[in-house]
Amino acid sequence: MDALIARANSIQPSHKKRKFSHVPATGGPSKSQKSDQTSNSVAKHASIPKSLQDRRALPEDVPSYKHIANKKLRTQLHRQSAQGARAQALLEDAEMLLMDDAGGLEVEGEMDRTWRVGQSDIVQSAGQEAAKGRREYKLDGGPYRSRYTRNGRHLAIAGRTGHVATFDWQTGTMHAELQLQETCRDITFLQDHAYFAVAQKKYVFIYDRDGVELHCLKGHVEPTRLEFLPYHWLLATVGNPGYLKYQDTSTGQLIVEHRTKLGACSAMTQNLHNAVIHLGHQNGCVTLWTPNLPHPAVQLLAHMGPVVSVSVDPSQGGRYMATAGRDGTVKVWDCRNWKGAVRDWTVRGGGDPELEWSARGYLAVASSGTVNVYNPPSIHAPFNARTPPPLYMTHPIAHRPLTSVRFAPFQDILTVGHSAGLSSVLVPGSGEPNFDSREADPFENKKARSEREVKALLDKIQPDLISLDPEMVGNLAPPSKLTTTTFDGKPAVEVPYARLPRIERLRVSGKIDETEENSGEEEGEDEESKKHSKEEREKRKMRGKGKSLKRYLRKQRKNVIDPAALAIRAKLEKQKEEKKRAAVAAAAGDSGEKKKPSALDRFKRSK
Repeated sequence: MDALIARANSIQPSHKKRKFSHVPATGGPSKSQKSDQTSNSVAKHASIPKSLQDRRALPEDVPSYKHIANKKLRTQLHRQSAQGARAQALLEDAEMLLMDDAGGLEVEGEMDRTWRVGQSDIVQSAGQEAAKGRREYKLDGGPYRSRYTRNGRHLAIAGRTGHVATFDWQTGTMHAELQLQETCRDITFLQDHAYFAVAQKKYVFIYDRDGVELHCLKGHVEPTRLEFLPYHWLLATVGNPGYLKYQDTSTGQLIVEHRTKLGACSAMTQNLHNAVIHLGHQNGCVTLWTPNLPHPAVQLLAHMGPVVSVSVDPSQGGRYMATAGRDGTVKVWDCRNWKGAVRDWTVRGGGDPELEWSARGYLAVASSGTVNVYNPPSIHAPFNARTPPPLYMTHPIAHRPLTSVRFAPFQDILTVGHSAGLSSVLVPGSGEPNFDSREADPFENKKARSEREVKALLDKIQPDLISLDPEMVGNLAPPSKLTTTTFDGKPAVEVPYARLPRIERLRVSGKIDETEENSGEEEGEDEESKKHSKEEREKRKMRGKGKSLKRYLRKQRKNVIDPAALAIRAKLEKQKEEKKRAAVAAAAGDSGEKKKPSALDRFKRSK
């Protein structure tokens, strides 16, 4: 039918035919200007408005490919060079938009020290907006643990006795407040402030923004610590049974559970660079876990007593980890080399120390009613003596114990949880001054939040891609080591060691047992030499017969299944059958019996 209609249209009168206007393609690169990738994608089918055409001149350092004869390849290389040059220019322009600079404490005289500056002096010297971060929350359900959202706008607190609340700490807007009347050990937000999870006495419960209970995760028994992986949408929990469990919050599926075999665990954190979970155990070990490994990727003995706190530095790409033990020691480790601690020192007083790294590498240590803050690079510098690094700031808190230390993202604020509530302390220079609105926007509205959530679901990373080295994805495999070997007298070829048969691998590694192999006898040997060689073979055969290594090697060689060996065995079986048939035929011929002719002999193949 379509063909008939097309043919009918083709024979219509000229004044009734449809007129088509062809718009010439304008996507070809001109001598003075070159369009971007968007222009090239639609230029073949439509004309580009002038407002969307890129009219900026190219930089002077763009390479030229006039020597390439292939026109298509030359055009493609020109386009790629132009896009790279424009991207570099835009990157330099974007650095000018980072208007905010990081703060800090500076002293006037050489004898003055920054740790002598108190919070009252900092509040008076800081601006009005920054001074609002210095607050005291007096609550009765302590001791408290706190957690911020990724954009640093909302705060969630959980008291040990069951008081749970989430609110916007900048405006003071309360989202939800619950009295659960049971033990709460930890709290964390999920993808945003609309959902949060609480580690209660027996299970993990998930609530929405209004405090309505949504889910009860009965697979997570007696949880003690919670962590949420934002790029993988995974809720990681660890508890008194000693199991590390990953729950996918987008599908509700329990991805995997690992048995740590190290007892109850009360110290957990995540490496924001590669999403690896760090656990601190009661025997002093620190283990690193990924969902795709049933055993820890790294296990090291960090302290002589229980590990009470673990934290990873986000400013250096997850290179440094800080651990604190119940013995009062704090150690800083280099995650690229686990040979020993970069720096370690002992904190004063008793109690379990709490650790937390800020976005710019400031380390906060809370113990025995005092919060001490150390600034880089003195923390990362190796030092043999067990002395603490230079102190940047200190703040005393009379309410013990100090159970939680959290830095507010994109703010110079440190929130400390204790038995009487929470205390927010100003730490100049600890926060990142510039934020990426595509990752975490403190000023996002409801529409931007929903769009970001949808985009995060589309870009969700699979748990199998979590590894210690996240840059391994997309890299080429290292060249394999080739081994020169021969098969059945053929010329020598280079084959990877992993693809060699077992016999060849044993021969290359020097572990094959060749003492029991019978060497071929030469035809021209006399009786004495044959007798002598037979005696030598018997000696070699009996020497070391009962050794366990020889017995193991014989057993290994007997069970080898090799294509060449199978072919030789088949050949030997065939020869054996031919010899047997020849012997039967010879016996029949010697007896004089002639085989009677059969009617089926006509169907036999002629040899």
